[in-house]
Amino acid sequence: MKYSIVIPLKDEESNIEELVEEIEPVMQNLGHPWEMICIDDGSQDQTLPLLRKLQKSRPYLQIISFEKNYGQTSAFDAGFRTARGEFVITIDGDRQNDPADIPHLISAMDGYDLICGRRRTRKDPWKKKIISTVANSIRSRLCKDGISDTGCSLKLYRAQSLKQIPLYEGMHRFLPALFLIYGFKVGEVPVNHRERTKGETKYNVFNRSFNTIADMFAVRWMAKRRLGYRVRTDGDRA
Repeated sequence: MKYSIVIPLKDEESNIEELVEEIEPVMQNLGHPWEMICIDDGSQDQTLPLLRKLQKSRPYLQIISFEKNYGQTSAFDAGFRTARGEFVITIDGDRQNDPADIPHLISAMDGYDLICGRRRTRKDPWKKKIISTVANSIRSRLCKDGISDTGCSLKLYRAQSLKQIPLYEGMHRFLPALFLIYGFKVGEVPVNHRERTKGETKYNVFNRSFNTIADMFAVRWMAKRRLGYRVRTDGDRA
């Protein structure tokens, strides 16, 4: 398996069918075996029944269904553990990420372990953009990950590297920093961003900003205390 697409979903009944239909030709044109893993994170609408309907005619589609809402980090973790691909692609279920950008991430992957999308022009309400800009600025200074837009879910991971990163609640936002802590190489490419035309955003000040401050300091603590010893080889002089 070459590629695994991981999509966390929470009450996205109005978006999931169109998203799958958008992704399918993009992945087929790559000419490699691929799979799609959709994680239903305790949806209260018709997301799960629609996924099961889509699965009947799409053998590449796998479904993971949570018994209740556990949050995006848990959804990503479940998808990562299930993924069989050499590379793992993550994308939001609200169709604001553009699947047409997936080949751009793949073309930039050479020599990297993680390629992050950077939204060129945010198509979000002004309040959300301001909060995100401030949060990205603080995170970048504290974590020193060199990524300007870690909130963009469109990312491409080398699975071999991803499997070495432990995830904790809320830590999906800091995966670039965690990759660097573990000695992996991280890059960023500009991608398209679209307005949400259907469904409701799950974003609010409390679940994306204030409750991430402690996580930022946890990542900073990990970076400062990373073990950096080197074992002497036979050719080294005493």
